[in-house]
Amino acid sequence: MRTCRVGLVGAGGVAQRHARVLGGFEDVELIGVTDVLPQAAAELAGAHGARTFSDVEELLAAGPDAVYVCVPPFAHGPAEEAVITAGVPMFVEKPVAVDLATAERIGDLVARRGLLTGVGHHWRYLPVVDRARELLADRPIRMVSGAWLDKVPPVAWWSQRDRSGGPVVEQAAHVLDLIRLLAGEVSEVTAYGDGTPPPVDGADIDSVTTAALRFAGGAVGTLSAACVLGWKHRAGLEILADGLALSLAEDGLVVRDADGERRFDADPDAARVAVDRAFVDAVRGIGDDVRVPYAEALGTQRLALAVADSARTGRTVRLDAPALAPAVTTGVTVDA
Repeated sequence: MRTCRVGLVGAGGVAQRHARVLGGFEDVELIGVTDVLPQAAAELAGAHGARTFSDVEELLAAGPDAVYVCVPPFAHGPAEEAVITAGVPMFVEKPVAVDLATAERIGDLVARRGLLTGVGHHWRYLPVVDRARELLADRPIRMVSGAWLDKVPPVAWWSQRDRSGGPVVEQAAHVLDLIRLLAGEVSEVTAYGDGTPPPVDGADIDSVTTAALRFAGGAVGTLSAACVLGWKHRAGLEILADGLALSLAEDGLVVRDADGERRFDADPDAARVAVDRAFVDAVRGIGDDVRVPYAEALGTQRLALAVADSARTGRTVRLDAPALAPAVTTGVTVDA
């Protein structure tokens, strides 16, 4: 395959970003866009010399080599099912769903089909994440503290729990994904929300959420999420190991040990390009660096929803151990 022909499902801000990145690759042709808002699809398609399609089925009939599903959390499911049925490699933006049942169903279909997939957890492509993994390779992690302290994004669905899943699911999923990568799986979550929504019409999400995490490997940790500010204040995590402290964010890594403090800068835009480059290379058969296939993203989805469920119910949530087979079927248990 000399050129990868890509179709886009969705025409919002994330789809626009992917279109810009893909449009910069000489071996990619953006063939078309479909969206529930035809005007939005037409504008994005027109900006990239692509066609507008009325629905996913019509887009698939055009014979794309890959499809990007870039829809809001509540809209996941039908598009993925159509792409999987067609047997087309699929890239899905995070979060992969607003609920666990949808994500598990899609994950099972992907596994049964053996489909090539990728999910947009682009933080894993930051070189500073690799450096952090190297530094932690021979040191047991003792404590992890993650945070996403931000504003309410300017989209109507975001502040509604059944549409976005809330800040933990929609925003802090990036942090939770790195927590899993660097510290291992979480076995138990106890979370609290303030029960007060942000001052936005129709909002029913918690303005702030905090959670205590117990890891299967013995470490402990916390996660904090907030949408009460007018700016993105902090998004990242801190990790403590014996004689080592790491502070990791999208724009860099700070390392403190017996030799003093060192900072390593990072470029988040480069990571956004890298995640698309890796997926396109895999589709073309010239690369194998998809770091978050759908099955791996399910682990982050389960953890994010465990935090959200615990905050909603006031109960501790225990997560089952990850399955070894590609079709991951583990879930969560809520204590009475």
